[in-house]
Amino acid sequence: MLRSRGFFAIVLTGAIVSALMLETAAGQQQTVTPVPPVLRNYQLVTAERLKKPEDGNWLMIRRTYDGWGYSPLDQITPDNVKRLRPVWVFSTGEARVHEAAPIVNNGVMFVTTPNNQVIAIDATSGDLLWRYRRSRVTGALVPHDTSRGVALYGDKVYFAGGEAVVVALDAKTGREVWTSTVADNRSAYYISLAPLIAGGRLMVGTSGGEFGIRGFVAALDPETGKEQWRTYTIPGPGEPGNETWSRDQWKTGGAPIWVTGNYDPETNLAFWGTGNGSPTIGDQRPGDNLYTTSTIALDVADGALKGHFQYHPNDSWDWDEVSPPILVDYQRNGRTVKGLIDVARDGYLWFLERSAGPIRFVEGKPYVYQNVFRSLDPVTGRPDVDPAHKPGTGKQAEFCPNVHGGKNWPPIAFSPKTRMIYVPANNNLCGSNMGAAVTYTPGRAFVGVTGSRPFAAPGADHFGEVQAWNVDTGRKVWTHNYAKSPNWGSMLATAGGVVFTGGTSDRKLHAFDASTGTLLWEFPTNSGIVAPPTSFLIDGKQYVAVESGWGGDSRGMQATLNRLFPGDYPEVPEGGAVWVFALE
Repeated sequence: MLRSRGFFAIVLTGAIVSALMLETAAGQQQTVTPVPPVLRNYQLVTAERLKKPEDGNWLMIRRTYDGWGYSPLDQITPDNVKRLRPVWVFSTGEARVHEAAPIVNNGVMFVTTPNNQVIAIDATSGDLLWRYRRSRVTGALVPHDTSRGVALYGDKVYFAGGEAVVVALDAKTGREVWTSTVADNRSAYYISLAPLIAGGRLMVGTSGGEFGIRGFVAALDPETGKEQWRTYTIPGPGEPGNETWSRDQWKTGGAPIWVTGNYDPETNLAFWGTGNGSPTIGDQRPGDNLYTTSTIALDVADGALKGHFQYHPNDSWDWDEVSPPILVDYQRNGRTVKGLIDVARDGYLWFLERSAGPIRFVEGKPYVYQNVFRSLDPVTGRPDVDPAHKPGTGKQAEFCPNVHGGKNWPPIAFSPKTRMIYVPANNNLCGSNMGAAVTYTPGRAFVGVTGSRPFAAPGADHFGEVQAWNVDTGRKVWTHNYAKSPNWGSMLATAGGVVFTGGTSDRKLHAFDASTGTLLWEFPTNSGIVAPPTSFLIDGKQYVAVESGWGGDSRGMQATLNRLFPGDYPEVPEGGAVWVFALE
């Protein structure tokens, strides 16, 4: 029987849930007893468990440091996936876009929502264990009010508040242990990602590139919240790469961090994706503008920048490369490459090689319709840009893909069984922009774009796609097209040979055959699904969990399509909920 939990509960065990409920906010604490067994027996999250998580747990947003988004559980298969049914549903009480991966540690689930909320839920029953809310000061600047999840370490839960703070919570009670301010929110710094715990450090990055901030990654002490190092994503005077900026534009150049990095324990390097330059149009900041639109490799011990790869210098399309590459070794020309693979917003699939330092180019190819790059340098990977498709100040230019990119922040997944990556793509959407002069003012938009116009590529008959690529051959194996929807679905691959994803305006969670791309099962939820699905095991039973909650950029693209094709892409209802499924 489906059980519903939360503010809009259909079935509640009222007195029990009330007795267990913990509501906390900054400056307000409430002691609750008794502690339920699932919390009383909470298992500490150690460094070793993070490196090698048990098959049945999902301890970080992509489960493993390599970013695969892969579950080794195989109970759910192509043969039985049609028997999946919702077990419980929990309403979060928040609208707007929900983008967090449900994290599960031995039966305790942690989710986050917009408006600075962390919720602990009994993963078996859907009962509320505790709820934390952090209030914001009046006037806080959080233009992308979302949260992409928590990090676990020891007996604590770590959460990054939108106004550029990090909070450590007691995992059993939800009480604040410490709070650390990472950056000045009045200067337009904010945070949208989940923290990364690795190498004894708690790392976060800052958003705000559209306001002319200077992006950075900071490492904190997990026990105290004290900052241990800070590395700016734009080098200052005397640092390598500063020469790629004109005058003092490095001070307001952007390069924000939107998404949690991935980590290589062997080299102790964390890989982060960086965003756009500020202002948006490149001729207003001449030069390559390192390290915008790049992958950077940082030494976790001290924050030293050990390597980088810039996908497109002097970005003028707002193709900020927010996603970190996944770490997967692949075959090329008879040798094994210690690889990094990134499916980028610029519409290209990039195969790179990692090391203890430099990041090397191996191969790049378009995975959606792209008309900006005429070719790539075979040694460096630097694109040859067609100037006709590069916007300038006072110069209108058309380009494909549009500003949302071929793939935005929703992560890909990789299956070591099929040797395929699974990509949530948007194809055949193009745009036209022109630059306008803009002056930097602290705390105000520093974009400088006018005349924006979206349009469909000639002959387009669909936009959203799920693609599968073999990493060893570098070839696409299958594609599933969504006839009437964009795709904002984060990917989950499983050892059972099933790939799960949402992302569509029909509000459904979909299951595909990982080998063939056959659509096997789908189920409508209350809203559209943007967040990454996860999978866990309790008492020998495999579950699939996901947050539903449309909004933000997915809502923006939906509105764009409905303007282009009135009535064909109606608005998707909002409202956050956690859905958990299992075989009946």
